[in-house]
Amino acid sequence: MTIPTFYPPVAPSPGTTNKPELALLKAEFGDGYSLTVPNGLNHIRKVITLKWDVLTSAQAAQITAFLEERGGHQPFYYTPSRTSTPVKFTCEDWSETQNAAGLSAFTATLKQDFSLS
Repeated sequence: MTIPTFYPPVAPSPGTTNKPELALLKAEFGDGYSLTVPNGLNHIRKVITLKWDVLTSAQAAQITAFLEERGGHQPFYYTPSRTSTPVKFTCEDWSETQNAAGLSAFTATLKQDFSLS
């Protein structure tokens, strides 16, 4: 199966959030001592939130259709800003807010996918 690439109809607005998730194992010992180690080889997962402040209904529909096609579990490639190499992501969280002028604001949270597919 070929993994598709996400090409939004317009670039995200300034303000993309990059908040990585870390998988760590922690053990607390007596007298305040603790030990923290990475949980696995890929213990740092990229998590980015893209936002579009103004989209037409057609542009918002195009993004929604792509994300719904993936169903929140199928990976896709996307090249974040300041990155030259595509990263494999999934997206199970997005929202659209429509305003009175027929335009929309849209956000989507992408999580790095480490699956072998």
